[in-house]
Amino acid sequence: MLQTRLIAPAANAHQAPLLIKRLLLSGVRYEKSREIVYRDQMRYSYATLNERIARLANVLTEAGVKAGDTVAVMDWDSHRYLECMFAIPMIGAVLHTINIRLSADQILYTMNHADDKFVLVNSEFVPLYKGIESQLTTVEKTILLTDAADKSADLGNLVGEYEALLAAASAHYDFQDFDENSVATTFYTTGTTGNPKGVYFSHRQLVLHTLAEASVLGSLDSIRLLGTNDVYMPITPMFHVHAWGIPYVATMLGVKQVYPGRYEPDMLCRLMKEEKVTFSHCVPTILQMVMNAPSAQDQDFAGLKMIIGGSALNRSLYDAAKARGIQLTAAYGMSETCPLISCGHINDELMAGSEDERTAYRIKAGVPVPLVEAAIMSADGSFLPADGETQGELVLRAPWLTQGYYREPEKGAELWEHGWLHTGDVATIDDFGFIDIRDRIKDVIKTGGEWISSLALEDLISRHPAVLEVAVVGVVDPQWGERPFALLVLRDGHSLDAKGLKDHLKPFVDQGSINKWAIPSQIALVTEVPKTSVGKLDKKRIRLDIVQWQAAGSPFLSTV
Repeated sequence: MLQTRLIAPAANAHQAPLLIKRLLLSGVRYEKSREIVYRDQMRYSYATLNERIARLANVLTEAGVKAGDTVAVMDWDSHRYLECMFAIPMIGAVLHTINIRLSADQILYTMNHADDKFVLVNSEFVPLYKGIESQLTTVEKTILLTDAADKSADLGNLVGEYEALLAAASAHYDFQDFDENSVATTFYTTGTTGNPKGVYFSHRQLVLHTLAEASVLGSLDSIRLLGTNDVYMPITPMFHVHAWGIPYVATMLGVKQVYPGRYEPDMLCRLMKEEKVTFSHCVPTILQMVMNAPSAQDQDFAGLKMIIGGSALNRSLYDAAKARGIQLTAAYGMSETCPLISCGHINDELMAGSEDERTAYRIKAGVPVPLVEAAIMSADGSFLPADGETQGELVLRAPWLTQGYYREPEKGAELWEHGWLHTGDVATIDDFGFIDIRDRIKDVIKTGGEWISSLALEDLISRHPAVLEVAVVGVVDPQWGERPFALLVLRDGHSLDAKGLKDHLKPFVDQGSINKWAIPSQIALVTEVPKTSVGKLDKKRIRLDIVQWQAAGSPFLSTV
């Protein structure tokens, strides 16, 4: 390590640790009268938010929560979740955000693996919780969260109901300083095989991520997304990577925040309209759900800015949103990266170009945000040129990347092979610094010795006017090794078969965008494309479904 000059601090100099509590103080400093809104049921000021966080800290402490304990939350997106995102880490405990869309067996695994000692349970999830309660090995007490009139529930070692407990608690709590490297949050990411893997983030990591995210969202003029006068509502579950970390940014800035609870399209549209929401974020499928909601058909979305992540943003969805007044910006990250890694930016050179060129860059994964290093690596660990053409695995370094997988050192070692975090994504980086995700390593299709990007093919197919949703996977082919297979959901009143899709794609072959082997010879027309628990295309399940359909000669298969 390089030997540099160090100067001893004054004896009483305060070494301020980077703790989540520092983020909370700023919101009240800037806008103490701004509101936190929960559906059509509750609204209160930032001053009250701070009081409620102190009350929750007192409730948890009196219930026996100690520094280092893991406290789990099972709730929809709510003001309660926001309070937990601060109060639990601020008393030195670890917040476990449970993915309530996992199977009961997977939830049970994550709770036992994380050593959850206290669980806050929404009344809607009590039946789910009761189904696994007898198999939980570490849980000591529970707290009920509910919007219903009935404030009771059959939960083991129930401390009480959330609002009643807060009302009886002191509004003052002396939050202590501690090591900034203390674990603040944990949650579990699902893969294609095996049990979910536990990622974890420290106070230091979350504070640095918040500061970097705030600088990107508010300072890049070409995509300015979030400032103090905006109104923020997440449409990304708060259990999923802290709702992409943006509640921490919004709270630090004193932004009005709106929490929608369960994602119901009509409620989302109503809140957007009535609360004048100007900024949100979600995966592509959720945006499509909102725009297709009956209540959204006559709604004016002008002025709404959205980050799209989790899955690739295709040109068709970008154009459809723009026509409705929504400005989309693509960003990239993953559960292991806290998550923000890159975000769209239109530099001077692109600004001088055509609108079509700017759009092509807006839908890419974007430029690495401050403090992030990104590179392209080959399978042998050597770096590849950032020329916009050479493809390899995207690898990363940043101050907020998970340092491993909880209790799985072997998998952590794989994640950090060669000293860089391996994303599992095939990408290029160009001379502008733009990351272009070409595919997941496991989703790249190899046919006749040629590599085909399923993401690129999905983008081109989505431009057909009949196509509402598309997923492309590789299926085994005895002659070519693999062949692309497209799963399509069509718009109402439209029709399309494999020949029609081939005719749509042939001009892209002529332009050199794809080779002729990329045109699927077989497609399936379905009413819904399978999704994961966080709304991404579930390509593992799609491959299994296709094998079954082909074996059964399913009637919704169409072949050229």
